[in-house]
Amino acid sequence: MGIQHGHDHPHGHDHDHGHSHGHGHGHDHTAGATARALVVALLLTGVVLAAELAGVILFNSLALLSDAAHMMTDVAALAIALMAVRIGGKPADDRRTFGYKRLEILAATFNALLLVAAAIYVFIEAIGRFRAPEPVASWGMLWVAVGGLVANLIAMRVLMASRGESMAARGAYLEVWADAIGSVGVIAAALLIRYTGALWLDPVAAIAIALWVLPRTWTLLSDTINVLLEGVPRGIDLGEIRRVIRGEPGVADVHDLHVWSMSTSQINGTVHIALAGGVNGDAVRRRVAGVLEQRFGIGHATIQVEHEPCGGSGHIHP
Repeated sequence: MGIQHGHDHPHGHDHDHGHSHGHGHGHDHTAGATARALVVALLLTGVVLAAELAGVILFNSLALLSDAAHMMTDVAALAIALMAVRIGGKPADDRRTFGYKRLEILAATFNALLLVAAAIYVFIEAIGRFRAPEPVASWGMLWVAVGGLVANLIAMRVLMASRGESMAARGAYLEVWADAIGSVGVIAAALLIRYTGALWLDPVAAIAIALWVLPRTWTLLSDTINVLLEGVPRGIDLGEIRRVIRGEPGVADVHDLHVWSMSTSQINGTVHIALAGGVNGDAVRRRVAGVLEQRFGIGHATIQVEHEPCGGSGHIHP
């Protein structure tokens, strides 16, 4: 973690700020690999979507329509994720001082909302099919689903390495993975319909696919909303951070602690620390900065060191 210069505040507070600098070359390499993976997955899912939409028209399968709806959101998610990765990699400027990383969070949020809308549509259609079953061309339905499964497995393999680097890529991986399970469901439904003639299995499979996806969609949506609200990232305990900082030699008090994330790969933090008398503020700040990065993964930290308490300044001491 790189440490920036400190300066003496005229009111007795020494404002020292510790910042960590990203490794540009590593980030560029990761973003490039993620973009390539997204392009390959986008081409695969685009082809499968076209095949499934043709299959819906030709074979009249609601289960295939449910899978196609998710595949349609896959295509949208991958396209948006690709834009997010490309634009999100742009450096910060005077208008976007944190850069463009937040675009991937917006992309993932939009993606999750699309999935919810698709699930609602499938539920409505399934109710109609239960009331008035419609004939289904099971063999055609089967072969389209098999093709979709193969494409999904390839896309999953391509996206696997990138899913931890970007929330948009994670959302795209999640959808492709869900579609692979959906394709398995369509295959099973097609075989059962073929050999039993039970047309009601088609809407049942459609609903099962939608229900399979919704809990994971909710997890993605809740994570993205937490980032947009600048909430504390998952897995980080502010109480523990306060205890650890207070335990550092020379620290008398900790307040105004804020931790949030711009994206899955960038966690920011700010904190004010009051010093015990006679200690070296710069040395304390460096130790605290190291602890924040090593123990909590807060790679972008601003640490204000105060030689006097902020009494009467409106600060809340938790």
